[in-house]
Amino acid sequence: MADYQIPAQTRIGHVHLKVSNLQQSLDFYCGLLGFELMVNYGDSAAFISAGGYHHHIGLNTWHSKNSPPAPETAPGLYHTAILYPERKDLAAILQRLIDAKYQITGASDHGVSEAIYLNDPDENGVELYWDRPREQWPTDEHGNFTMYTRHLDMQSLMATLDENNLS
Repeated sequence: MADYQIPAQTRIGHVHLKVSNLQQSLDFYCGLLGFELMVNYGDSAAFISAGGYHHHIGLNTWHSKNSPPAPETAPGLYHTAILYPERKDLAAILQRLIDAKYQITGASDHGVSEAIYLNDPDENGVELYWDRPREQWPTDEHGNFTMYTRHLDMQSLMATLDENNLS
């Protein structure tokens, strides 16, 4: 078993979340974050995507309707990470969150990426991020990439919106 390695082209296809209120979750993921509703499965589940894929996120109330959030100290999902294609796209969603006065729980520069953290209506963690190009990843003295958690320069991130408006 130790010799098996997953194929390099393997990707995480979707995440499926148990939610307490389907409409509240659709308001967050579609209304605020901008995902597209692909299909409702009755009044208890929905499948949403970016760019018309069948679904990146499934939402259901099958075992969780009107339930409280899972305890923070219990095993389970830490966060769902949503990868934006460019830095300016991360800045645009940050501006949207600010405009909506949506609570941001954190913001970090990880060297390989920049990330904004928040919670969905069921207190599931959500990371919104973009990856720096691989050639910009920090490396150690042996040339191995490294990661860290540092303060995100929000002013620099938001400046990408002004730069794009000038061009």
